[in-house]
Amino acid sequence: MENDHSKTQRAGLSRRSVLELGALGLAAAALPGAAFAKDKKLKVAAIFATPIEEPWDNQIHVALLKAQKELGIDYKWSEKVQTADFSRVMREYAQGGYQLVLGDAFAAERESRRTAKQFPKTAWLFGSGAGPAEPNFGVFDNWIHEPAYLSGMIAGKMSKSGTVGAVAAMGIPEVNRLVNAFFAGAKEVNPNVKKKVAFIGSFFDPPKAKEAAVAQIDAGVDVIYAERFGVIEAAVEKKIYAISNMSDQSSLGPDTVITGPVWDMYPTVEQAIKLVKAGVFTAQDYGDFSRMAKGGSYLAPYHKFDKTLPAEVKDLVEKKKAEILEGNFRVDVDENTPVSD
Repeated sequence: MENDHSKTQRAGLSRRSVLELGALGLAAAALPGAAFAKDKKLKVAAIFATPIEEPWDNQIHVALLKAQKELGIDYKWSEKVQTADFSRVMREYAQGGYQLVLGDAFAAERESRRTAKQFPKTAWLFGSGAGPAEPNFGVFDNWIHEPAYLSGMIAGKMSKSGTVGAVAAMGIPEVNRLVNAFFAGAKEVNPNVKKKVAFIGSFFDPPKAKEAAVAQIDAGVDVIYAERFGVIEAAVEKKIYAISNMSDQSSLGPDTVITGPVWDMYPTVEQAIKLVKAGVFTAQDYGDFSRMAKGGSYLAPYHKFDKTLPAEVKDLVEKKKAEILEGNFRVDVDENTPVSD
């Protein structure tokens, strides 16, 4: 583990809280990466607020490890970085010659933007609840509501009790849009399906997520959306179906996890690296690179369920996926906090 910092306190913080950030205009400066030498490895760093096991940050880490292998970058990272330490870690990487720095700035919006302003020749690309800031602070988020909708269709078809559930981090927009898309997909194939929702108030608390899942299962849920780690463990023990989130988690319950939305950060990472190497990186919202059409999200393989999932269900999902990719169907972005029926 590299550059391990003490654990951040993230419970109750919103990834999309739009803060009053003040004036962020920057004077004209050389674009990040303009002096990059092609015969040298691009130095890329990441700053994570949570432990690396937390799925959201882990998907960024996985993409950067892939870039290290395929694009030949020099990659280092820091995890469990407290808000109070965020600026210091940013400065260390910038002063250490890292041309591109990514990470999770949701809990440190003010600090990250203020520090980035001091290093205009470094390209900054952070998960953020606010927009980009010229000239060098880009933003992204996990726009995976489309495969979440497809997962909901499967849940609605596979539920025998007529009640599906979701255990999620907290009722904030970027979590809500996934849970709402999941339930919308279930409703499309089964208009009478009932839903149960629970929020654990944390981005990473597997025991609490498991406890909430057990309560839902005991109340009749027989297909559950594991928006957080810990839920699949409960589904395995209770022998019900589960939908994973952000990564392919079939290995956690091969007989339990049907599929789930996967967030692939590689298209975002690849684009950012390309722009920095070319010396043309600018402040942008990279959110579109997380959508299905750009390869930034998809439905996880069915694995063992490929043989047992009814053909009717597979066909429904494939037809809807084609409609999404062709632009003939748009999954609504509903960021209201869902409630149980």
